[in-house]
Amino acid sequence: MARRVLALILKELLAVLRDAKSRMVLIGPPLIQLVVFSYAATFDLNHVPLAIYDQDPSQASRALIARFQGAPAFRLVAVLRSGERIDRLVDAGTVAMVLVIDRRFTRDLLARRPAPVQVIVDGRNSNTALVISGYANTILSDFALSWAATHGAPPPPAVLDVRARYNPTLRSRWFIVPGIVALLTQVVVLLVVGLSVARERETGTFDQLLVTPLRPLDILLGKGLPGLLIGLLEASVIVAAATLWFGVPLRGSLAALYLGLALFIAAVVGIGLSISSLAATQQQALLGAFLFMVPSIILSGFATPIANMPPAIQDLTLLNPLRYFLVIVRAVFLQGAQVAALGGQLLALAGIAGLTLPLAAWLFRKRTV
Repeated sequence: MARRVLALILKELLAVLRDAKSRMVLIGPPLIQLVVFSYAATFDLNHVPLAIYDQDPSQASRALIARFQGAPAFRLVAVLRSGERIDRLVDAGTVAMVLVIDRRFTRDLLARRPAPVQVIVDGRNSNTALVISGYANTILSDFALSWAATHGAPPPPAVLDVRARYNPTLRSRWFIVPGIVALLTQVVVLLVVGLSVARERETGTFDQLLVTPLRPLDILLGKGLPGLLIGLLEASVIVAAATLWFGVPLRGSLAALYLGLALFIAAVVGIGLSISSLAATQQQALLGAFLFMVPSIILSGFATPIANMPPAIQDLTLLNPLRYFLVIVRAVFLQGAQVAALGGQLLALAGIAGLTLPLAAWLFRKRTV
């Protein structure tokens, strides 16, 4: 049995590697997507277009403006002489923030009263507006502390001292790139496995497999194990790129990472084989794979926290293997997690794999009867 399954595995690997389209799916898109997503998908803001309306041209206001100009998050695009252009600039999207310094700014500072500074933010994109407001608030707080120290004023009664664990500089790429490792691994495995049986049916060689001494279980192993091997290799390449190219720290145990990866791929292989068993053509298999992938990504916590979803949707995410592997890969990369700390996630992935693989076997036997 082992020799027959090994022969089928070699045949499946050769079929994938010899086909130009399959090679393109394995090599080109994952690397391109890794580079594009890692650079494009970021929560950090750089060079935010800024306009300044300074009604109190003084040394204090110039010092504050210099802090905004020196910050890499902002790019000065307009200096206003009146407030009439503010609405037009914001409405047209020319600026994302307007800093308005009141005419009493220096006078209030010297009198040790609160000095009003207005920040007008384009709120059409609420997430971007919140990030911009946070940047501006940080600069204003630093200016206030510096002014108090140099002019003998009492410091604010309470000062927020922020220290971010696991990601000290709060680089969003450290959060996104490990997620892309999980995302691209699922895409590659689902496509390779999902097209395997459908390709045999479409080319007319599936009936030839059925008349060989191979049992249905042997055929399933021969179709599923290549997907597992390809997924492990593809994930290893992406992990290497994440650490060596993008500089994301890999602090945890490789054993925990690859154990979670193997269970995750096994669960995805079961889903892919189920789709492939139901599909009569490669086009149907491809459509089925994408019908699964889109909800899987949305319900995984890749971009939006699962805790913010309605309770019924949160319960639905419990069936999603990508949800658990995202926790594993991010914990291993950033938190330095070991196998023991990830026991719950690993057990959940093992349970899902224990459901999807028998389901694929049942569907395969049903379609071959």
